[in-house]
Amino acid sequence: MSEPNARVAATRAILARIAGEFAPATFASSLAAEDMVLTDLILKAGLPISIFSLETGRLHQETLDVLDKVKAHYGHDIALYRPQPQLVDDYVAQHGLNAFYDSVELRKGCCSVRKVEPLGRALAGKRAWITGQRRAQSSTRADLAVQEHDAAHGLEKFNPLADWSEQDVWDYLRAEGVPYNALHDRGYPSIGCAPCTRAVAPGEDVRAGRWWWENPESKECGLHLVDGKLIRIKSVAA
Repeated sequence: MSEPNARVAATRAILARIAGEFAPATFASSLAAEDMVLTDLILKAGLPISIFSLETGRLHQETLDVLDKVKAHYGHDIALYRPQPQLVDDYVAQHGLNAFYDSVELRKGCCSVRKVEPLGRALAGKRAWITGQRRAQSSTRADLAVQEHDAAHGLEKFNPLADWSEQDVWDYLRAEGVPYNALHDRGYPSIGCAPCTRAVAPGEDVRAGRWWWENPESKECGLHLVDGKLIRIKSVAA
């Protein structure tokens, strides 16, 4: 078996183990390339793992279009979790619609309202959640483990693509004919909310286009943070 095929097989085994040992489990999809790999693996295997996405209200149209692509390709609807309207209104009234450009604290406050709070609702009652994070994506993820204990939410957290390279991701997508976000073809390797994402130049870090006005060490939205620290409290070999 070639190395890429071995990596895919290992990832399939991780997903099967999650489905068998940590039900109910759910997959948090950002609808980006990595997440489409996991979507394809979960749905093709018919695994009892739910899939959801956080519809922040500030996503690119191309990102929202992926929902329709998944429906057309797999016949599957990805569940959407949206921010609480009152929390959004309060943030905008107090700070302004685009206050996230003004400071890291205000940006994290926006992410908290639009992403972190809805994530908590999405994870309620689950024993495990899955992400498409990879170690190679940024300096904040260099020590990413395949399995971690998420003490903030009281459940296990899995990163099945932790050791995948960007090339691995795209080799899989192309080989399997998996639909993906059209922005990836326009220089967006990492995609978040529209006001906080730009295309990257050749040679730039894959997450250089996320919150590009900040220092690299602050570039996390809060989904993987507790009190400003990455949730890497306890890693479990997998």
